[in-house]
Amino acid sequence: MEITIHTQVLSSAVGIGFVVGAVSSKTNFCTLGAVSDWVNMGDAARMCAWLLAIAVAIIGVTIFDVSGLAAIGTNTFPSYQTASFAWLRYLLGGLMFGVGMTLASGCGNKTLIRIGSGNLKSLLVLIVASLSAYAMLWTDFYGVVFNPWVAATSLDLTQHGFQSQSLAELLGLSRAVTGGLLGMALVVLVFAAKDFRQSKDAMFGGLIMGLAVTAGWYVTGGTMGVQWKEFADFAEMRPLRVDTQSLTFVSPMGDLVHYLISPRDVSLLNFGIMTMLGVVLGAFSYSAWNRQLRWESFASVKDFANHVIGAVLMGIGGVLAMGCTIGQGVTGVSTLAIGSILALLSMIAGAFGTMKYLYWRILHEA
Repeated sequence: MEITIHTQVLSSAVGIGFVVGAVSSKTNFCTLGAVSDWVNMGDAARMCAWLLAIAVAIIGVTIFDVSGLAAIGTNTFPSYQTASFAWLRYLLGGLMFGVGMTLASGCGNKTLIRIGSGNLKSLLVLIVASLSAYAMLWTDFYGVVFNPWVAATSLDLTQHGFQSQSLAELLGLSRAVTGGLLGMALVVLVFAAKDFRQSKDAMFGGLIMGLAVTAGWYVTGGTMGVQWKEFADFAEMRPLRVDTQSLTFVSPMGDLVHYLISPRDVSLLNFGIMTMLGVVLGAFSYSAWNRQLRWESFASVKDFANHVIGAVLMGIGGVLAMGCTIGQGVTGVSTLAIGSILALLSMIAGAFGTMKYLYWRILHEA
């Protein structure tokens, strides 16, 4: 088989995903776990790991912007810095995803990691979330149900003199200054937390996740990315989603269903799908090496129903919010898009509220 630049980019995606899967398995990097530890035990270590990943990704993108090593502007997938600020989309989608990941026992990344270690519940979550994301991306469902009110409530920032929703532009500062200050402020914040400083796994997990997002941006937005886009422009059949991008896990779930409907059309295999594959392989390899593979199924019908409902909310909410806790929470925030920040806060709020409600129910049913 001919090794093209497209093959190289997809292989890089598998490699990045593999590292994420293995390291997340080792360090227990988990965005839902971060919220849970913080809410239920007051332990900020995993929350700080998440914030460190954001800080590293912001600093990485800032370095790319200053050095010119990679161009990460408004033409990305998803379009994080679009001048159309769909505030209600970010808010509602983020809340739905936050509720969904709590009911489904993990975000998109954690779902893939658990599949790699033999969790059958997470396999069902992947199937249901993927079908839900497919409906949003590849059918008329989004256009009929969501697009009318999303379009009606979106703010056109160009009418206010802004060309994007970048925090730097809105503040009137350069990308380098805004990214540098915000990134370093987050680093200082996380290392001020004693729980975090005492956890080598939290530090390692956050660092690697941030570097993985940075690597994704470099592969698709750097020299290799330029060659990849040129290859796609002249390809007999243009590959799907040849755009500057990095880690995200909900839209690739929908794209996976789209590919499986026509599995002979390899042009439908994209960066996101291959990253997902890498995460599962990385988690499986780590679990197998450490003899941690174990089958886990549903404890009850109620457990089954919660995971199905959660998966539906993850698939629909994740596409509506234009990303998951990694896709918007780290990758999107690294571009300084205010929509990504709003989506991230909404996801945390959705998870926080759902946890509080579930624990309230447990107490009152006891």
